[in-house]
Amino acid sequence: MPGTDLTIARGRATENRAARAVSRAKYDPYLLATALFLAYALLSVLRWYRMENRSWDLGIFEQAVRAYAHLQAPIADLKGPGTHILGDHFSPVTALLAPLYRVFPSPVTLLLAQAALFALSAAVVTRAAARLLGRARGLAIGVAYGLSWGLQRAVDFDFHEIAFAVPLIALSLEAVLRERWRAALWWALPLVFVKEDLGLTCSALAVVVALRARRTQRRIAWWAVGLAGFGALAALLTFTTLIPAFNTTGGYDYWTKVSEGPTPFDGLDVKLRTLGWLLIPTTGLLALRSPLLIVALPTLGWRFVSGDSHYWGTDWHYSAVLMPVVALALVDALDRSRRSPRPWLRTYAAQLPTAVAAAALALTTALPLATLTEAATYRETPRTAAAKDLLERIPDGASVEANIGPISRLTSRCQVFWIGSTQDVTPDYIALDNTRGKYDDPLRTARDLHPDATYELAGSAGGYLVLRRAL
Repeated sequence: MPGTDLTIARGRATENRAARAVSRAKYDPYLLATALFLAYALLSVLRWYRMENRSWDLGIFEQAVRAYAHLQAPIADLKGPGTHILGDHFSPVTALLAPLYRVFPSPVTLLLAQAALFALSAAVVTRAAARLLGRARGLAIGVAYGLSWGLQRAVDFDFHEIAFAVPLIALSLEAVLRERWRAALWWALPLVFVKEDLGLTCSALAVVVALRARRTQRRIAWWAVGLAGFGALAALLTFTTLIPAFNTTGGYDYWTKVSEGPTPFDGLDVKLRTLGWLLIPTTGLLALRSPLLIVALPTLGWRFVSGDSHYWGTDWHYSAVLMPVVALALVDALDRSRRSPRPWLRTYAAQLPTAVAAAALALTTALPLATLTEAATYRETPRTAAAKDLLERIPDGASVEANIGPISRLTSRCQVFWIGSTQDVTPDYIALDNTRGKYDDPLRTARDLHPDATYELAGSAGGYLVLRRAL
């Protein structure tokens, strides 16, 4: 009958539209991740291009990866001549960058790799959120996560090994939400190779799996308990055996950050503000309803117990590993809250994804990604160009003593040492960022550093100085 045929045709058209919508939706996480990758990459690469690096870490990691790329021990002379990087932090995972660096030997390679790893984590978070909450709310959570202050601060910090931990944690927690227990444990396991403290995060992920699986899959729960023990043991052995084995002092240099200095109650106001930033704009406090927050406890624990105030706040890269935890804890809590008998909680949960996305967008105006809207971000000043030309006069393979400014311009082609830490090495050159006028008499500075050598001023430009050792 004509009416029946029309009804069938309309039904098929509806099904086709729904199928196309589902097909388009599956690409959302990857389209968002691509946009975030471009933003992260621009932010970090343009900072390097403008010579505005804020730390020596990019240079240290480049020295280690450069050594791996040439099948050598990962020596980071910036930490001291002949310093084995595994005796500082246990991060063998950075060796994965060696093949890429061998083809593209530049600090930009490390920055792009970090941007890709963070973007990958955003795809995972968005995918997990969309699966449980639907396309629109999933995208909102993905935007909130991708623009989160913890990731932006990490991108702005140049490069750090924790970039590998962020997608691993996201993948493990996504598997937890999908009740794929074995996958969750396998994704957690490599964390022990990322950084020494992340063995405890591996344990925390395993504890979450054990709690979730204990009623339905007791065998998996016992495997999870075993991994929790392994992660804790791996962390202990790394702190007490592996790192000291590579360290020239036979110890772990960072114990003093815990054993010395203020008590855990000092800086309480800063620590409480960090917790507020961690839970309020990113989750509206709803993440407190999810046991996935257990995974954040090891990182928060060592940071807040430490006597080093740099660990307490929201700067640098220290909170990046917490971002996938709070984002996916929010997803878990939202899924639970939709079935709550409390009407106010269901209403709050329904509106929260939009709210956290809006909060992330609003906060971004005062965070690093906002600089991408400024014309000056894309321009090289004459002073910067002059400084680059000056540093390029240093020949490849030369030994150079430097402070922060010149480091990441030289580590791909020179042997670079930190100023005042060359020990018995007398470098061929001394390169200094003197934009603040600290070195009013550079030749005297050279004599103070190396009384038995004579240096001459090789050039000065853009606020930078280069001194050459006289033959």
